Amino acid sequence: MLCLQDPQNISEKAIFLPPPLYFIISLFDGSHSILDIQTAYMRRYGEFLFTEKIEEIVHQLDETFFLEGERFEEALRQKEEGFKRASFREAAFAGKSYDNEPERLKAQLSGYFIGPEGPGLLPENEEKIQLKGVIAPHIDFQRGGFCYAFAHLEIGRSSLPDCFIIFGTAHAPMKNPFSLTRKEFITPLGQLKVDQEMVDAIQSRCPYDLFVDEVTHRIEHSIEFQCIFLRYLFPNSAPVRIVPVLSGSFHEAIERGISPMEFPPIRQFIDAVKTSASSLGRRVCYFASADLAHMGLQFGDQNGIGEYDLRILEEEDRKMLKHAEDMDGERFFTSISEEGDQKNVCGLPPIYTLLKVIEAKEGKLLKYGQAYTPETKSVVSFASMAFY
Repeated sequence: MLCLQDPQNISEKAIFLPPPLYFIISLFDGSHSILDIQTAYMRRYGEFLFTEKIEEIVHQLDETFFLEGERFEEALRQKEEGFKRASFREAAFAGKSYDNEPERLKAQLSGYFIGPEGPGLLPENEEKIQLKGVIAPHIDFQRGGFCYAFAHLEIGRSSLPDCFIIFGTAHAPMKNPFSLTRKEFITPLGQLKVDQEMVDAIQSRCPYDLFVDEVTHRIEHSIEFQCIFLRYLFPNSAPVRIVPVLSGSFHEAIERGISPMEFPPIRQFIDAVKTSASSLGRRVCYFASADLAHMGLQFGDQNGIGEYDLRILEEEDRKMLKHAEDMDGERFFTSISEEGDQKNVCGLPPIYTLLKVIEAKEGKLLKYGQAYTPETKSVVSFASMAFY
């Protein structure tokens, strides 16, 4: 079976398709007639496909919002309009990627700290450290929760800042390289308010509209997952304030072989963040929610990843992360762009942005991890880092 899901969450269903059915709907691309589909099916499977069967499939896909058309467009419009009107952002992945019952969720998160790969519990009565920022994964908790715990342990060991500026990866296309939202983030453990003054200050210093792509926040997990841990670390009574920033693609800079800072919209935003934090006198903890390599059959590579490849990947990832430890954003970017981003490092924009705005004396790699899927010979790598 192949599982079909909608990343925009217009359809909340999951459809499981046997290969013949998947073959049929792969031809629903706007260029094949019913007769074309019947002919292609006959060539592939040697059986005649009745018109009524194709029409039935079309109807079922349309009913469940898996087919582009008037019903889907109207459902999408309603979802986006509802998000725009709301003063808060619902926890889109509660009950799916993590438990939505508070006590069970706390136990789930605690397990990542005290588990065999975790960093242990927060030390009691320890003098607070001076933390400037962290990098943490945004992979699903089941595969990378232990790695999250290393970055969040450092956050727990430090004093609560005035705000966390969280740079998350946008996994959907955006018009601009960065997007803000003023909406509170709701979690099963309580809400996180947005530092409205900081958001307004950043927008006032940026010449383009940072809210054009705001609806992208509706279904993006990279910021939500960090908010879950932050609310676990700081109970609901604590005034945790965030500035949620989604970071778009830097692929044009990679293709042209130039620094992202040569693109005015990127440079203007980075300057706006630095100036706003300074002018408001905020104690900011910068946060990059970022995974690293995505390699293997699952990500379009013709060849899968073997155990030897995993060792090579770790060596190369650690060399790349050394530039981050040195807080050298340009060398970090160059280490990825020189090979054309063949490893599909989705965390490039948020990590680069963090390295360009943070003012720290030391960077430290806390934990490195890989999530390997034998069935597809694919891997996602990730890491936790701290800056002091």
